Amino acid sequence: MTYSGKWLAGGLAAMLAAGPAAAQPYIDPTLDVANSGDTAWVMTATALVLMMTLPGLALFYGGLVRSKNFLSVLIQCMAIAGVVSVLWVVVGYTLAFGQVTGGILGNGLNWMLRNLGNVREGTAIPESAFVMFQMTFAVITPALMIGAWVERARFSWVISFCALWMLVVYAPVTHWVWGGGWLAQLGVLDFAGGIVVHTTAGVSALVVAIMMGKRIGWPASHMLPHSPALTVAGAGLLWVGWFGFNGGSALTATDNASAAIINTHVAASMAALTWMLVERIKVGKSTAVGVATGAIAGLATITPSAGFVGPGGALIIGAAAGLVCFFAVGMVKNAFRIDDSLDVFAVHGVGGMLGTLMLALFLSENMGGVGYADTMAFDSQFVAQFIGVAVVAIWSALATAILGLGISIILPMRASEDDERDGLDIANHGERAWDLD
Repeated sequence: MTYSGKWLAGGLAAMLAAGPAAAQPYIDPTLDVANSGDTAWVMTATALVLMMTLPGLALFYGGLVRSKNFLSVLIQCMAIAGVVSVLWVVVGYTLAFGQVTGGILGNGLNWMLRNLGNVREGTAIPESAFVMFQMTFAVITPALMIGAWVERARFSWVISFCALWMLVVYAPVTHWVWGGGWLAQLGVLDFAGGIVVHTTAGVSALVVAIMMGKRIGWPASHMLPHSPALTVAGAGLLWVGWFGFNGGSALTATDNASAAIINTHVAASMAALTWMLVERIKVGKSTAVGVATGAIAGLATITPSAGFVGPGGALIIGAAAGLVCFFAVGMVKNAFRIDDSLDVFAVHGVGGMLGTLMLALFLSENMGGVGYADTMAFDSQFVAQFIGVAVVAIWSALATAILGLGISIILPMRASEDDERDGLDIANHGERAWDLD
């Protein structure tokens, strides 16, 4: 038997022995082979990031609303995860990470995930693993905005808006920053989503909150969280999941990932303690919701720089997050009377933008960071970061206003007054979260 005949016979025997699962395309091991350790870590991080939306964010937000709206928050999180995942496969990935042409959108060669490489260029992981990891980011970003419209948004509008928003806002911005687009070429840095995730979602949430208007009775009546315990549990899941969010963004199982995780944890801890202290001074008590919100503010603020700064810088960034985001909450609700119900802009938007700008300082080796690129220094890096934040904030605001109003022509944005008073669990879904009879 010839050498090729032996190879063919051996291959057939292996396929028969292994059964249907063995019927996979043959990959020459001498070509573009992924690193198994890096791949395993990114796949684990993918699961952690998905856990941030389901159930982490769902419980965090769900505990903050009144009991008659709890189920509606969970359903919105799950439905957004479903529709965004499908769209990401069909066209979202290629818009965000397709080959760079003009720097605005990726080309369309990867629609329906066609023409994926064995290994994602610039990494040591399969492109399919990269696709899935980035999909979880695309899922959680529009889900963050749920907190701005809870208890009053019509379900059909929410899903339609989030689907189009992912394609019109999230995917292009992702290409600009992470896909090699024009902001990346300008030198803008964003390790894990201060601009791509938190600035887009935070600014868009504020715009939607303004367009949708206040909840009936707000702010005259206090709309207290129905279950701070669920909120703390959700915050805990988000905190753990954020290790995958930031650590996984290193795309390698090395000290780049572990350093990002250390910085993530330190910043969240410092922000929670700072928020707790400020709350104690201002209102006389440290609350469970306050500590949980402070931790989330720290996580959002360290996200753009988690892999670029040292632990000392992370501590300062965390303290700044707890202080600045605390007062941003009061400013949005008390000074401007905007019913951003669960403080999406004040926590995620302000935190993401603050962390993105602070990155320029703590990137310096003298401050414990990894150092500037050859052509950059503090001033040029700060200018690049500022341009990135400003451009993305403006684009997010304009696109959100156009999308939100356009969709509302066909699908009303807001639930009726009767539905809002009855609660969206029954009005929109015909179910109750808690059957206490």
